[in-house]
Parts: sequence; C-alpha cells; structure tokens
Amino acid sequence: MENLLIQRLQQGDLEALGELYERHKNLVFRTALAVTRDQRAAEDILQECFVRLYTYSATVDGERPLEPWLYRVTLNLAYDWSSRTRWTQPVDDLLEWLSGLPAVFSAPDSQAEKQETIALVREVIAGLPATHRAVVVLFYLEDLSLEEIGRILNLPTGTVKSRLYYARERLRKTLTRRQRPVPEMGYEFT
Repeated sequence: MENLLIQRLQQGDLEALGELYERHKNLVFRTALAVTRDQRAAEDILQECFVRLYTYSATVDGERPLEPWLYRVTLNLAYDWSSRTRWTQPVDDLLEWLSGLPAVFSAPDSQAEKQETIALVREVIAGLPATHRAVVVLFYLEDLSLEEIGRILNLPTGTVKSRLYYARERLRKTLTRRQRPVPEMGYEFT
C-alpha cells in the first residue's frame, strides 16, 4: 500500500502526500519533539519533513520502508534547529523513557529526591552531544533496535552501541558524582 502511495507521490499526487502525512505525522512529530524539546520547532520540522518528502519524492525508493527515510530527515532538521538555537532547554520527560528508572523511586517518601534526580538526569541528557541525544531518543523513546538506528543514521551498529554506551556512562558518572542512586539500565547488547 505504501509503495503505491509513493509511486503516486512521485507522479505529483498531493492526495498521496496527505495519506502519507496522516500515516507518519505522529512518528515525525514525536521524534522532532524529543530531540528539540520545543513544540513549535517540532511542528515546523514536521511540516518541513513532508515538504522535503514531496520535493525529493523521486529519490525515495518505494520498495523500501519509508520510516527510516523520515527518521533521517527529521533528525537532520532537528540537528539543524538545535545548532541554531544552541540547545539550552532540558530534555523533559525523557527520564521516564529510560528503562529501569521507576524501580529507583519505589519509596513514597522520596518524592523530593525523585524530583531532584529527574532534574539532574534531564540536565545530563540535555548536555549530551546531539548525535548521542539522537541515539538515546531513538533507542528509548522510539524503541528502535541498534540495527534500525544504524540504518537511519547511516552508522555502523558498533558506533550506535558506542554512542549509547557513552551517553549512559555519562549519566551514571554524573549521578554517582552527585551521590544519587544509579538506575539499572539494560546492557544486554554489550
């Protein structure tokens, strides 16, 4: 079905673009929002992503899934936005997407400590290089495999593993340095 939509789009059919937009708008918006943490920027990136899909439809291979292409364009646009704005906002709610963190906060009387740790984790993630933030977002938010992330970012799987490892190590070291409990994070692929 998607193959037919891409073929129609390549022939200039705007209805096909509308159908593709409806199918993939949430994926693009969520990814852009997770990287930029700015709703207006995510909305702009969403629109620009589909403008580019229309503009470059001739280069899209209808035999391959469209999602990796959309992820790549979305991330490139988000990187451009982040470099223009110097990325000063914390990464809200990404903590909840990281595996294992809820177990750290099981005691009901630790609410203040929980909020402090959440703020610290947001700060650490916000300080990651954009390339590492993108890997964290795709792995934990979008629940993509390392191989899928590698295809999207055009990176070897080993590089994806490395970026994810260094992002988690930075988080662990910062939390340890500030004497916070270190959440158990999945290392099943290392």
